[in-house]
Amino acid sequence: MVNLYVVISAIFLNSINKKLAFFLGLIDYWLLLVKTFVERGAVVLRDNLSDALKVALKTQDKASLGTIRLILASIKDQDISVRADANSEGVSDAQILSLLQTMVKQRNESIRLYEDGGRHDLADQEKNEITVIQRFMPKQLGDEEVESVIKDAIKKIDAKSLKDMGKAMGYLKERYPGQIDFSKASIVVRNILEN
Repeated sequence: MVNLYVVISAIFLNSINKKLAFFLGLIDYWLLLVKTFVERGAVVLRDNLSDALKVALKTQDKASLGTIRLILASIKDQDISVRADANSEGVSDAQILSLLQTMVKQRNESIRLYEDGGRHDLADQEKNEITVIQRFMPKQLGDEEVESVIKDAIKKIDAKSLKDMGKAMGYLKERYPGQIDFSKASIVVRNILEN
């Protein structure tokens, strides 16, 4: 009788352990999916760039191909510098958008210099590169939208003086990467906080 009781209880516990293990495995699986989804944020833009590179190669679009290769090389360079700081993940999506925004600014400056120097062919090439880069950036906010967003940010963080300008800019950079020209936004923030 005791042996039968031990066998039945062992079978029952084994069944419960298997069910518990199954549910714990299911929970681990879902946690892994969520973690992968969260980490995949920076990978989505990289995947878009890689896909665009493949399309440019297939269609032999030399202008897009060169620009996309330049973008990927810049991202890889940033990854290497970030990994030196013991970050194995590489740069985030926000950092990639910031990099793209910087590349557009550099090209706008080059366009100005080329046009001043009478090199309209090179200015056109830079304009084409800007068009390619902007395909991977989110829609830029208009001046009115930027001012509205800045006013909302200042209210949310309760900024009162110029001492809070860093907090306001950090808030904007965190929530609107690649959508705002932050050099212009800082001027607007300064004007609002001074008044």
